[in-house]
Parts: sequence; C-alpha cells; structure tokens
Amino acid sequence: MNEKEYNEYVEKRAKKSPVLKNCIFAFLIGGGICTLGQAFFHLYTFLGLEETDSRTVVAITLIFIAALLTGFGIFDNIAKIAGAGTLVPITGFANAITSQAIDTKSEGFILGVGAKIFTIAGPVILYGTFTGVIYGIIYYFCNLIWG
Repeated sequence: MNEKEYNEYVEKRAKKSPVLKNCIFAFLIGGGICTLGQAFFHLYTFLGLEETDSRTVVAITLIFIAALLTGFGIFDNIAKIAGAGTLVPITGFANAITSQAIDTKSEGFILGVGAKIFTIAGPVILYGTFTGVIYGIIYYFCNLIWG
C-alpha cells in the first residue's frame, strides 16, 4: 500500500469530528465552570472576605472540586463531553495533577507520585511561566517607550 492509498484508507476509516457541537459544549461547560467561580466569588465577598482574598479562595475551591471529581472518576466524564472547556479553567490543571497522582500512587509516594506528578502539568507550568516572563519584558519595554 503506497502513501496515497494509505491516506485514502485513513480518510474513509477516520471518524469525522462534530466541530460545531464540540465548540458549543466546550463553550457552555467551560463558561459554566467560570460562572461557578464567579458565583463563589460573590458568595465569599458577601460573607465578608476582601476581593483579593475571595479570588484566592475561589481558586482553591475550584481546584478542590476538580480534584474531588477526578478522584471519583466524574471529571473525566465531564471532560469527554466538554473537551477543551474543562482544560482552559484552573480545573483542567487540577485534573492533570490529581489524575497523575492517582495513576502513579501504586508506584509509591517517592518514585511514583513524587517523581511523576508533574509529567502532564510540568510543560504547562514551564511554558506558562516562560510566556509570563516574555509578556513582562514586552510590557516593561512598552512602558518605557510609551510610558
């Protein structure tokens, strides 16, 4: 089988992705997660926390909920429907860390969880930090120029 025949074979066998449906679910569920975060923010400020403290507690709450749902195997089912909608908010990061910890727990806490917990999330941390540094440098020079 040559390359052209193989590509035709793959196109016949490949399942077509419902892009519009996937985008709608990602938008609705990702937006729902963000709306839930906003609701927690209003709740915490209503209960008397300062805005900066409320933001911190909201992040902690969403991380806790995502980790809990991951532990019970519910988050993965939501992610199958939502796709990228669960990856963009902080909940996707919490899921990546928690699922790695669960998967490697049997290998022990040092060589399993400790050594492999950031296997998936590590690149996110690295490139997120790198992008933040680049943004900071650009911002700094833009302020020097247009100050």
